[in-house]
Amino acid sequence: MAERSLTLMAVHAHPDDEATSTGGVLARYAAEGVTTVLVTCTDGRCGDGPGGVKPGDPAHDPDAVVAMRQDELKASCEALQVTHLETLGYADSGMMGWATNDLPGAFWQTPVAEAADRLAELIRRYRPDVVVTYDENGFYGHPDHIQAHRITMAAVEQTGIPAKVYWTTVPRRAFEEFGKVMKEIGVEFPEPDEDTPEMPELGLPDEEITTWVDTSAYGAQKFESLATHASQADNIFFLQLGQDRFTQLMGVETFVRVRDTTGAPTPEDDLFAGLR
Repeated sequence: MAERSLTLMAVHAHPDDEATSTGGVLARYAAEGVTTVLVTCTDGRCGDGPGGVKPGDPAHDPDAVVAMRQDELKASCEALQVTHLETLGYADSGMMGWATNDLPGAFWQTPVAEAADRLAELIRRYRPDVVVTYDENGFYGHPDHIQAHRITMAAVEQTGIPAKVYWTTVPRRAFEEFGKVMKEIGVEFPEPDEDTPEMPELGLPDEEITTWVDTSAYGAQKFESLATHASQADNIFFLQLGQDRFTQLMGVETFVRVRDTTGAPTPEDDLFAGLR
C-alpha cells in the first residue's frame, strides 16, 4: 500500500489572501509532492468590483464581485498548483467598523462553533499534517482574519489531527526595508490621524519567529498567483516591484509554530520538520 502523502492546509479569509503570506509555501510544497489544501472562508464581496468600483458605490454589485473573485481564486490555485480548493462561502464582512460587519451571513457574525464544525469536517476529510492560519489579531485586525484564526484553532482543538499549527507573521525589520522599497516605486501609505484607531505593532522580532521557509525558487508562481487577483488593484501593489524585486523582498515566508507534536527544534526552515 502506498504511503499517504504529507498534507498542508492553509486557512485564509478572502480570495487573494493565499498569495501574499503563503503563496510561496503552497507552491514549494506542491512541487515537493505534498498535498495542498486551501480553505477560503469568505466570498470576497466587499472587494472592488469590475472597473475598480468600490464598496459603497451605487454601482458596486456584490454578486458580480463574488463571481469575478471566485474565478480569480481558481486561477491563483492553478498558478500555485493547489491540490484542493475549499470555499466556506461566508459573506465578506468588510473592514473593521464597516456596516457590513453586522449583516446576516457575514463571517464576523457567524458563531465560531458553527464555522469551526465545518472546518473540522474538512480537517477530518483531508487529515492535514500542518495547518497554517493567522494570529489572534488576524495579523492586522481585519475581522474576517480574526474569525479565521478563531475557527481554525477551535477546529484543531476539536479534531486533534494536525501535528503542527503555524501562524503567519513578518519580521519587524522587514517592514522598514519594505517601506523604503515602496517609496522607491512611488507607493505612499496614508499617515494615521486622530480618528484612526491605533493598531498594534505588526510582525515580530526575529527571535520570536520560529520558522523561516525559503520560497525564492517559487517567486514566479507567487507573483503569478497575486497577479490573478487583478481586480483588487489596491491589494496587489506588490506587483509594481516587478518579479525579480518581488521575489527578493518576499522570497522567505515566516511563521510562528503554536502546536507541535514532533519535537522538531526551532528555529526551523521547513513546515514539515520532524515529519519527514
